[in-house]
Amino acid sequence: MFRKLTALLTIVFLTFIIGGCSKPYEGPPADLVIKNAKIVTIDKGNPGAQAVAVIGEFIIAVTSDRKIEQYIEEGTTKVIDAKGRLLIPGLNDAHCHFSGINPDYIDLRYITDPNIITERVKEKVAQVKPGELIRGGSWEHEMFTNKQWPTKELIDPVSPDNPVALSRADGHSVLVNSYVIKNSGITKDTLDPFGGEIQKDPITGEPTGIFKESAKGLLKYGAVRVKRTPEEEKEQLMRSWQAAFDMAARLGVTTVQLPPGSFEMYQTFRDMGKLTLRVYVGQPLPSDEQRLQHYVELLKKYSREDNWIRFGILKGFIDGTLGSATMLVFKPFEDEPDKTGLPQMPYEELERRVVAADKMGFQVAIHAIGTKANHWVLNAFEKAQQVNGKRDSRHRIEHAQILILDDIPRFAELDVIASMQPTHCITDKRFAEKRIGYERCKGAYAWRSLLDTGAIIAFGTDYSVEPLDPLEGLYAGVTRKDRAGEPGPGWFPDQILTMEETIELYTLGSAYAEFMEDRKGMIKTGYLADMVIYNNDLMTIPHDQIMSSKVDYTIVGGKVVYKRKDID
Repeated sequence: MFRKLTALLTIVFLTFIIGGCSKPYEGPPADLVIKNAKIVTIDKGNPGAQAVAVIGEFIIAVTSDRKIEQYIEEGTTKVIDAKGRLLIPGLNDAHCHFSGINPDYIDLRYITDPNIITERVKEKVAQVKPGELIRGGSWEHEMFTNKQWPTKELIDPVSPDNPVALSRADGHSVLVNSYVIKNSGITKDTLDPFGGEIQKDPITGEPTGIFKESAKGLLKYGAVRVKRTPEEEKEQLMRSWQAAFDMAARLGVTTVQLPPGSFEMYQTFRDMGKLTLRVYVGQPLPSDEQRLQHYVELLKKYSREDNWIRFGILKGFIDGTLGSATMLVFKPFEDEPDKTGLPQMPYEELERRVVAADKMGFQVAIHAIGTKANHWVLNAFEKAQQVNGKRDSRHRIEHAQILILDDIPRFAELDVIASMQPTHCITDKRFAEKRIGYERCKGAYAWRSLLDTGAIIAFGTDYSVEPLDPLEGLYAGVTRKDRAGEPGPGWFPDQILTMEETIELYTLGSAYAEFMEDRKGMIKTGYLADMVIYNNDLMTIPHDQIMSSKVDYTIVGGKVVYKRKDID
């Protein structure tokens, strides 16, 4: 209640002190002023400006360099001279598996030689004790020169005494060694669980080491726990989370949405005054009403009225991924004609859960990649409206990657948000047509088609599936080309966006997806002062310079949480 009252008084105060724009400013001096900037406000009522003034967490003026001087008091106001650099709203990652960074995790992103897996596991085995679990991932077999799934034979010779688990980039498949398979009691006779697949050698029938979707739940690692004191455990945990917050600040990320759990960790950093981003935490979409009641109590503690740590969204899964060939499709895959994906629950169960959560006022987000999966989710959201009545629910489909063309207008018709990740387009396009053919790809990552029907899109990264850096997403939005900058117009170039549109989907679109478009996502008077200054003008530079650009300043709630070294 106190936070709510404080926020209301602040808004009233700001409205009072900035009222009557034609009169000289007579209120208290600004805490922060940014001037001489090229500002992309995303505010259609004031699309461009040169300067911003901030008091506390809120913007009190968006104006010209001449008018901004009245808000500055020497010795009181911190002034940043942007020197003509680009200033945009803080980047809001609408789909992010944000958590502490494990320094011992083996990073296999972008490798093309599967033998590197062997080398890096061998290096890590030499650093740990027998029985200690070795984790890593982000490998992508479609990037390997042979484009083959890796097998346990890559890691067995160098890890006979340690459990090893290496996740595919999408997190929906994992490679484990024989140590784990044996400890789990899995043999060639073990049947696939519902919604999962134990990949087996076509000749011997033995598990290859790849476990997909729900089959990962069969694994028992039997790891030896590293002995640390409670103080050492806490110190390591805090270091890992601090590293994650530092990374986000360095990349201009001021909000993350849908990270699993971790309310207490965010609250700990907030209490310490070290929370440098805002968070909209998600929880699993439950199968029982008792769990829903628990979430109602949790919502009272972390309500949507708070500007920092908020709750109100429940996330479920209906299929897998394009890369793992586990997404749910109507027609078989072109390269695996005996498969149509792995549903993670029957449609009737999905509908029951969605209707129940909607009835209790929760926002629902469902992971859906394939055409059939997206169709099912739209049907379930439509059913919830029919049963419970239509409200401002802002239900979301997470990814919305491959759509049948008839489903595209349904997003706007049902007020369903397409929560999409532009980097998935430039990663997956390398093998999308191989998997589902050219015609079905016409509905892949259909940003322009969705916008043209009036749908709301929220952009994010799906970190750590993809890198957290928003610049990669901005590049993807305006090019639809691979990261090397291939020649030509881009993949299905009719879906390409302008840079300003892409920034808007990454700011205001994402704010709308978390019910915060009235106070976040624009550089606007009365809005939260979350902003990013880039060293390059993303609006005009050649596309091949976008991803090499740098964040010079990240500002959250009016405070500079990151400043690049060696800048004025």
